[in-house]
Amino acid sequence: MDAVFPVRRIYCIGRNYAAHAREMGSDPTREPPFFFQKPTDAIQFVAPGTVADHPYPSLTKNYHYEVELVAALKSGGRDIPAERALEHVYGYAVGLDMTRRDLQRFMGDEKKPWEIGKSFDQAAPIGPIHPVETVGHVAKGAISLAVNGTVKQNATLEHMIWSVAEQIANLSTAFELRPGDIIYSGTPENVGPVVKGDVILCKIEGLPDLSVRIV
Repeated sequence: MDAVFPVRRIYCIGRNYAAHAREMGSDPTREPPFFFQKPTDAIQFVAPGTVADHPYPSLTKNYHYEVELVAALKSGGRDIPAERALEHVYGYAVGLDMTRRDLQRFMGDEKKPWEIGKSFDQAAPIGPIHPVETVGHVAKGAISLAVNGTVKQNATLEHMIWSVAEQIANLSTAFELRPGDIIYSGTPENVGPVVKGDVILCKIEGLPDLSVRIV
């Protein structure tokens, strides 16, 4: 029987690849890391080797994909130094930070919280978490996303502005991190829309693929 990882909180870092930050209208050379959360029950688990049905959500006409490396924590604490941060990582997975982009942008323009654009039912598809003992610390290698066989996002994990260790260290200054916390570590450039019928295929070197069909 496969082990079950009890997720406590979902943290997500914004604009953590320089090209994506510029794509979203920010200056990556001057912006400190910032985080938001998704509710735990937004998780949609996708078994390896399958194409899971993913429902197109309500209220949006501009539904975007964002492929991300996910780090799962086995322990936590406050004010964790970056050089010790990876000791708290249980394992890694491939994830999707699905986004109702039109709602996110509208709320941002109104200077209101854009939770409605990020935190909705099944907004966080994720594949199985692979322990560090099996895959090591996933810090290098290709990360990509294709829609209907056409590659849309294509970068390497080394393009991250803030490493997983630095993300953990920064988060622990604002929150007491605990076992079961997972961190979506940001997406490369060329995010874009999908419509019903589209098939998304996510790849991160060293981890099994993640695939969903928009229905």
